[in-house]
Amino acid sequence: MDNKVIVVDGIKKLYKLYDKPMNRLKESLSLTHKKYHTEHFALDKIDFSVNKGECLGIIGTNGSGKSTLLKIITGVLNPTEGKVRVEGKISALLELGAGFNMEYTGIENIYLNGTMMGFTEKEMKEKLQDIIDFAEIGEFIYQPVKTYSSGMFARLAFAVAINVEPDILIVDEALSVGDIFFQAKCYKKFNEFKEAGKTIIFVSHDLSSVLKYCDRTLLIHQGKQIKLGKTSEVVDIFKKILVNQYDESAVETEDTEGNTENESKAAASQNEHTDEGVLWKEKMIINPNFNDYGSKEAEITDFAITDKSGNITNSIYKGEEFAIRMKVKFNEDIKNPICAITIKDLKGTEITGTNTMLEENNIELGKKGQTATVEFRQRMTLQGGQYLLSLGLTGYRLETFVVYNRLYDICNIEVLSTRNTIGFYDMNTTVTYL
Repeated sequence: MDNKVIVVDGIKKLYKLYDKPMNRLKESLSLTHKKYHTEHFALDKIDFSVNKGECLGIIGTNGSGKSTLLKIITGVLNPTEGKVRVEGKISALLELGAGFNMEYTGIENIYLNGTMMGFTEKEMKEKLQDIIDFAEIGEFIYQPVKTYSSGMFARLAFAVAINVEPDILIVDEALSVGDIFFQAKCYKKFNEFKEAGKTIIFVSHDLSSVLKYCDRTLLIHQGKQIKLGKTSEVVDIFKKILVNQYDESAVETEDTEGNTENESKAAASQNEHTDEGVLWKEKMIINPNFNDYGSKEAEITDFAITDKSGNITNSIYKGEEFAIRMKVKFNEDIKNPICAITIKDLKGTEITGTNTMLEENNIELGKKGQTATVEFRQRMTLQGGQYLLSLGLTGYRLETFVVYNRLYDICNIEVLSTRNTIGFYDMNTTVTYL
């Protein structure tokens, strides 16, 4: 018996790009069939299937083709080549406001969405109260949705999608606008769906959620299928793509879950990134709005975050050892320079940090023209989520505190975790019954 509810077979999506609107007309009227466009493959030969009751994650950078793929699966777009087979009723939450009429009230939009999904008015009337209860937007349900906040919009859209009893639920990044309590409620519903044998396709930039909820994951990069398989393995490849450490020339579309020769080539090629002259920070995701200041008598010229295997990355698994490296150059003689790291949450609250003075391991003298490299190594105990890293190079001139160079919020650290406790960090508690 075929257990596959979605089969995507050789999907390609081609867009014709014109430099000027007039070129489209010129091409259509050309007697010689001259082309005035360039071809862009939003998707290039995507092959995979989803089993009944499975939660499949889809990840990739912005513009990789994830949303295009979902629209083809749901029938919103037609592929240029290939075909899609879907068994069962799909409910999709692709983007905020999709399928809603801004002039209609929340109630009217519920019925509108139900009609588009093939439900009768009587059937939607039976589901109406469950949808209203789940959305929790109060009397706003009777107001035009154009008056809703983004959070209220997300609540109503997800409430409709989740309560029409679909066989397949497809959710794009739309949930990221909901508050933390609403997101927790949605994920609880995810688990209930899985336990009921429903199928979920989940697209998210939250890698911790993908790791926790997805049985398998598909990685798409620049329209090409990179890897389909065990979520942890796919996430590791994606981390390399994020910091430009994946050899794209060795990548071919993959339609199996096994290792390929191209993967081996890509892994082996990582040695190329250790060549002399290549800066660590060039392989990091840098905050374009970081703050760089100081006297520059000494300066931070390079830095990196490395995982337990020594790979440069912005993503660290909770519980694993990692290091923060910084390279400093002395433009003047500096006595007892202090190298520092600080990790903050996205609100700017300092969560943790240290420096070479606190660790009682300072450089006694940094001589002009010299370069020194310091590494801070520790185990990641922060909860899963996004954090900001700041680097500092300071010291004392007589009794005066001097800032030589500070890089505030220079990059992010994403902590990947499938299990979080309460607060900022995990105490690694062991529970026993005596």
